[in-house]
Amino acid sequence: MSMQTKVWKKSDNTEEMKEAIREAAELLHQEQVVAFPTETVYGLGADASNPSAVQRIFEAKGRPSDNPLIVHVADRKQVEQLVDEIPTMARKLMETFWPGPLTLIMKSNGSAAGNVTAGLTTIAIRMPDHPLALALLRASETPLAAPSANRSGRPSPTTAEHVYQDLDGRIAGILDGGPTGVGVESTVLDCTSEIPVILRPGGVTKEDLETILPTVMMDPAMINEQHRPKSPGMKYTHYAPEAPLWLIDGDDEFFENQVEKLKEENFRIGIIASEELLNKLDHNRIISCGSRENLEQVAERLYGALREFKESDVDVILCEAFPETGVGAAVMNRLNKAAVKKVTAY
Repeated sequence: MSMQTKVWKKSDNTEEMKEAIREAAELLHQEQVVAFPTETVYGLGADASNPSAVQRIFEAKGRPSDNPLIVHVADRKQVEQLVDEIPTMARKLMETFWPGPLTLIMKSNGSAAGNVTAGLTTIAIRMPDHPLALALLRASETPLAAPSANRSGRPSPTTAEHVYQDLDGRIAGILDGGPTGVGVESTVLDCTSEIPVILRPGGVTKEDLETILPTVMMDPAMINEQHRPKSPGMKYTHYAPEAPLWLIDGDDEFFENQVEKLKEENFRIGIIASEELLNKLDHNRIISCGSRENLEQVAERLYGALREFKESDVDVILCEAFPETGVGAAVMNRLNKAAVKKVTAY
């Protein structure tokens, strides 16, 4: 699979961006796939009603076909095209959190392509909070199936350059909107049961949801691997950097001890750490992902940090564990999936 991948560079010129969106929408009408920015990560979009266009997403990413895709919409009318009815709880959540990093799972009416839902009777839908994403959705006049725009298993892309590194020659175009904001994918909430269930934590936290809903559950499969995930995509390895990642769960002294042990064994070590820990370490291969007091900043920088170290530079990456409060739940969910080993002091 090799094709010319067009990159529309970010521009302050409104007319240039309008033309880029028009060209990108035209490629989508031709059953091609185009990467575009959202407020979470870059998405890889195709017409959600067209099975052969959607198939190109799976081919470009190397993604397993039993992994359902999130459908992005520009407005409520597009939601109504995809579901039989919008549950009351979903309406309340849309009013509060849309556009934004919240994906709602509802009963599908079957109008989306079968490979979007991976044969399930439900469909996952969200409205992205990014002007370019919304402009592309309006210009293409159709809901777009759009998982993250990376090769399957790699860290999700938070810049157009990340997309280019993974998918140059595999997709028709990349709409550059600069770095994304939230940095981790949307929260996925199953609205088909009486008590809604978080299948994937993300930019909208459990605490946020509980300001609108009386009770929100976490999917047991996120906490205990013995449980079968409700969403097929959750069973695959994700977010993995090139070198093996070890998650270090302990205080700063414990982290320092792990570094010293590996140095004695002549390991080449890369470190992803908070600013607080970074100041205590004497090491030359460290990437800061922000302050542990600011988990939104950690989330925003996480995937960039995971992409930074190459296998040729280091033998192992040590990453600090973060508190699982607020968006920290999403950060730790991604790190647990990316890590090949967890070293804990407790």
